[in-house]
Amino acid sequence: MGVRRTLDVDEVLKRQESGELKRRLRGRDLIGFGVGIIIGTGIFTLAGVEAKTHAGPSVTLSFVIGAVVAGLAALCYAELASSVPTAGSAYTYAFATLGEIFAWIIGWDLLLEFALGAAVVSRSWSGYLANLLGLSPDWFGEDAKVNVGAVLIIAVLTVVAVVGIKESSWLTNVLVLVKVAVCVLILAVGVFFVKGSNLTPFVPPAQPPSSSANALHQPVVQAALGLEQSVYGIAGMVTAAAVVFFAYTGFEALANLGEETINPRKDLRVGILGALAVCAVLYIGVSIVLTGMVHYTDIDSGAPLADAFDRVGQHWVGALISLGAVTGLTSVMMVELVTIGRIGFAMGRDGLLPKAIGTAHPRWGTPHRMTIGGAALIAVLAAFVPISALADMVSIGALSAMIIVAVAVPVLRKRRPDLKRPFTVPFSPVLPIIAAVACFYLMLNLDVMTWIRFAAWLVIGLLIYFFYGRKHSRFAK
Repeated sequence: MGVRRTLDVDEVLKRQESGELKRRLRGRDLIGFGVGIIIGTGIFTLAGVEAKTHAGPSVTLSFVIGAVVAGLAALCYAELASSVPTAGSAYTYAFATLGEIFAWIIGWDLLLEFALGAAVVSRSWSGYLANLLGLSPDWFGEDAKVNVGAVLIIAVLTVVAVVGIKESSWLTNVLVLVKVAVCVLILAVGVFFVKGSNLTPFVPPAQPPSSSANALHQPVVQAALGLEQSVYGIAGMVTAAAVVFFAYTGFEALANLGEETINPRKDLRVGILGALAVCAVLYIGVSIVLTGMVHYTDIDSGAPLADAFDRVGQHWVGALISLGAVTGLTSVMMVELVTIGRIGFAMGRDGLLPKAIGTAHPRWGTPHRMTIGGAALIAVLAAFVPISALADMVSIGALSAMIIVAVAVPVLRKRRPDLKRPFTVPFSPVLPIIAAVACFYLMLNLDVMTWIRFAAWLVIGLLIYFFYGRKHSRFAK
């Protein structure tokens, strides 16, 4: 009972030298993985939706705020990932610094983030494919009773993810090149159709929401302070920042690949910071072009970018955007499936999930059981559940994990000052504290219903932990 339930850092470092997972990835592969998972629903859908519903043209500043907060968190991830390169990322960092129960909470949150994110993206992919090829809405898209398209893409990508990490990275890098090319096309063509009048006022004045106010859909910070619910203005811009933070989630997935990276102490920080920088530039540029081409009140919520180019007569660009969306969302799902496998692998290895999950395939060297099990859950969600209302939970899960990572940086420095740190967060502990506070503030700008759902997920996770994980943990003995 008196045993301190924290992982020894030296043991973690020995694990990543064990070779159970095969080392095949380089820095460029990690940047490809990062861009692959970050650029997706955010750039093709969220920019337009949040401009129309919350922020107007100032959605550009929302993406800037999101980039700053994600950048602060990325610095913390980069230090820990280069110092303790391992599968499990934030889960393992929490285990080595704050203890087992915090590690479980973070692992559980990350599984929520990536599983729900993959289900959302697979449904979006199905809809874009139906649009592009004229497929039946009875089987493809959000209106389908059983979304067969979403299930099929998850099944195909699961096979690729199980067969091998190098094959996954090769496919992801190809898809990323197509996706980035489409983003560059949007900027190169769209800039000629930007109208200054559409960008004025850049921060629209605050106003009551058009629909009847619902306390459960009010941002927590507004509800707590007793403020009247509103959209646009500064408050709307910050609320949009909390929502579009979903668009930046994914860079943390790279920290799960420490045991499969050839030179993790160097390449992990290159991959994390490089991918985030590329995506931030593209997001900010595309959001300026979009809100400059179409007045924010007239933006189409379903396919904002394709519709914007259709409005100015550039239908060929709209078709290419649909193609880019299909390829872009494919790469997002690929990386999310890979990440779920690595998190479950780490938790199974520590006994918090069944031990069988924490083993790698003898031939392919991938955590096949967790990848297949996670994909089965994602397929069920994607087939039957219209989960657009749950998209904010991806943000709240990611932000909560980033708070733990930020706290772990100064804690690990105090406990292990001798640890080799190829990359260090400047001005620690000040910057990690700022990162944690900024993440928490964005969480407070998500609505009350999101917090209720998040609390329910945590309660389920804690029940599993106390009735199974704690009893079967390595520390139970």
